[in-house]
Amino acid sequence: QVQLVESGGGSVQAGGSLRLSCEASGHTYIATCLGWFRQAPGKEREVVASIYTDSNHTHYAESVKGRFTISQDSAKNTVYLQMNSLKPEDTAMYYCAADRAALNRCYRGTWAATYWGQGTQVTVSS
Repeated sequence: QVQLVESGGGSVQAGGSLRLSCEASGHTYIATCLGWFRQAPGKEREVVASIYTDSNHTHYAESVKGRFTISQDSAKNTVYLQMNSLKPEDTAMYYCAADRAALNRCYRGTWAATYWGQGTQVTVSS
């Protein structure tokens, strides 16, 4: 089992920045792929960014490329999502997620998460 705890959400004006953090605990060696999903009201959950832990290969949704950066601190078992130039359409509940996904699924963003955090709300006002 892998436990995930997020922090760092909040409210910000358009153009602002936020950094989300997710600390993993438990059998963290299972989590070959870590990432962030988001779900806005009335919309399906979507993968925002992923990182393959062994190689640091990353994937980003087209809508966030160039604005969001995913990174990890292996010593702290923590993954981060730096979000810059935020837009109102980024408003959503953001979930940290993990899975024993293969590299080709992780860095293509086509993986399905097994472990989930509780979610943290990000609200961007215009």
